Amino acid sequence: MLTDRQRREAAERLRSAEHGVTPVAPLTETFPGIDTEDAYEIQLVNIRHRLAAGAQVRGHKVGLSSPVMQRMMGVDEPDYGHLLHDMELRSDVPVPVARYCRPRVEVEIGFVLGDDLPDEGCTPADVLAATERVVPALELIDSRIRDWRITIADTIADNASSAGYVLGEGRDPRALDLGAVEARLDRGGELLAEGRGDAVLGDPARAVAWLARTVARFGVSLKKGHVVLPGSCTRAVDVTAGATFTADLTGLGPVSLSFI
Repeated sequence: MLTDRQRREAAERLRSAEHGVTPVAPLTETFPGIDTEDAYEIQLVNIRHRLAAGAQVRGHKVGLSSPVMQRMMGVDEPDYGHLLHDMELRSDVPVPVARYCRPRVEVEIGFVLGDDLPDEGCTPADVLAATERVVPALELIDSRIRDWRITIADTIADNASSAGYVLGEGRDPRALDLGAVEARLDRGGELLAEGRGDAVLGDPARAVAWLARTVARFGVSLKKGHVVLPGSCTRAVDVTAGATFTADLTGLGPVSLSFI
């Protein structure tokens, strides 16, 4: 476990990496004693820093929600990060690639909450009851850690490697079998990746329920109006300038993001 001074130093390294678009060595190399508790505290140091500067929490994201990624990271549960208002992207406004270190996109089934979620006892049924709509989403992920050489502690500290997101229109979740939703990601008509909703813990609503129970330990609740990204249906794809990526999810429709 790290000292408070080391946690603040690690947080400053990540902030500097993001602002200067210059990734740093893995925190696990610079701070060999770092664990997941340290990592979440480092994440919160930087979230509080951004909130103090005027940012607003718009929701949360779940990462490592597939068994394959959990095995790769040597963990048995997902992780999470924060979604802030300045991370919201638009389909009609191209995103400068130079703003990020090494960006990638993932396809997600996003949840827009129409009511607060219960805390410790939250179930997938509670999630569906509280969700106003599920939406096609693209998450822009980025690592402030050099060459994506991340462990679980590195990605948690780095706000679960989140950088931005864009949402489509969507519909009532009760009209769909979310696990059976098929997702396609293409670039200019070229198919890049495919997946299904059940790649996310078997059911994306299960990932949202996990998140509600987990953040409750820290006195945090998922509120009406929040966005939750439960984890990717597809593999992540590297971003290139000049490309337009479109995700199309059965029953939910498309959402796109362009880069310059």
